[in-house]
Order: sequence, then structure tokens, then C-alpha cells
Amino acid sequence: MRLAIVVPTLNEDDALRRHLPRALEAADEVVVSDGGSSDGTVEVARRLGARVVSGPPGRGGQLNRGAAAAGAADVLLFLHADTTLPARGGAAVREAIAKGANGGAFFLRFDVDRPAQRLGAWLINRRTRFLRLPLGDQAQFVTREAFEKLGRFRDWPILEDLDFAVRLRRLGAMKLIEEPVTTAARRFLELGAARTVATNWLIWALYFLGVSPHRLARLYRRNR
Repeated sequence: MRLAIVVPTLNEDDALRRHLPRALEAADEVVVSDGGSSDGTVEVARRLGARVVSGPPGRGGQLNRGAAAAGAADVLLFLHADTTLPARGGAAVREAIAKGANGGAFFLRFDVDRPAQRLGAWLINRRTRFLRLPLGDQAQFVTREAFEKLGRFRDWPILEDLDFAVRLRRLGAMKLIEEPVTTAARRFLELGAARTVATNWLIWALYFLGVSPHRLARLYRRNR
């Protein structure tokens, strides 16, 4: 079972230096799908041993290009540049697929251990357990067969991960891995936990009420 990790990037050279080595240890192949970085992202990725593909910015399109480049992979794991898999992350994904899962994701913790970040992670994990809708910073994974059956990611400016989780849940056989990934708390630290959670929930609510992801992207940018 060949596992490929796809990492979308835009000016993430420092994050790659810190987090890409763990991804390279966990997978048979790592593809960094860059959206036009102006820093050293591409050079860092290549020096560390990842394959690099480039194209226009936009996470959905970048993830699809990375998946296409990893054409020999049976399983795809989509990992944000500022997120680190647990020590047995790759093995846990392989085990889940071997037991019949079509895909899934991990629970989450933040890289800053403060009360606000612990509360934020708890809320995210409770939401994930109840709704079974893990987002992109929770390292979504999927078999190649299921990925193609679902029609890949939408080429949206925002919420492509939520849309993908909704479609994966409908397909069934989703596995949520208890051992968490560790992701950067930078948005929580920059905007504050309350504002970050409130903005996320507002955007989710508007999305499910039918508001276009393109309009929601403008709202998201105004609140950053």
C-alpha cells in the first residue's frame, strides 16, 4: 500500500523546515504543491527530499495537482505545511485503510499549550466526533479510488476541505484517528480564540445556508 502525502504551500519555507521531515518519514512519497511562493519554499522542499509541483494559488487546485503528481499512490494524505503527524501517523493511516476505511482524518491539538488553545482543540475535537466533519488542518486522508469517485477537491477559495469532508462522510467508512496531529495556533494567537471560533462557526453556518464560498472568502479575509 503506497502512501503519498500532499502539502499545499504558499510562502511556507520556515514551516517546511520544521515539519516536512516527519512527513517524509511517514510516507513513500511527499509532494509539495506550491502556489507561487516568493520565499525559499520550493528550494527548501526540494533540498529536504520532496517532489515539487507548481501552479496558481488556491488550496483546492493545489491539492488536486499534488494528488495527480503522486499518481502511483494508493492512499493520499493531505497535510498543511504547519501541521505535524503523530509518530505513528503513517502507520495509523495504513491500518485504517487496510481495515476497510475509505478515508478519514485525525483529531487535533495545537502547538501552544495554553488554556485558550486547549479549549479550542477540545471544541474542534468534540465537533469532529459529533459531526464527523474533520477539516484540512486535521490531515484528511483518502484512498485513490475514493478520491476519484468523489470528484477530487472543489477548486474553491475557501471551504474546499469542509465540502470534501461532507462528501467523504456520505461515502461512508470514515475513520477518525484518536492520536492527534499537532497544528500551529498562529491564527488563534493573532486573532484571539473567541474571534477565531466565532468567525469559523459563522462561515460554516452561512455555507450551509447556501452562501457562495467565493463570497465567504471575502468575509474570511476581512476578519483576519
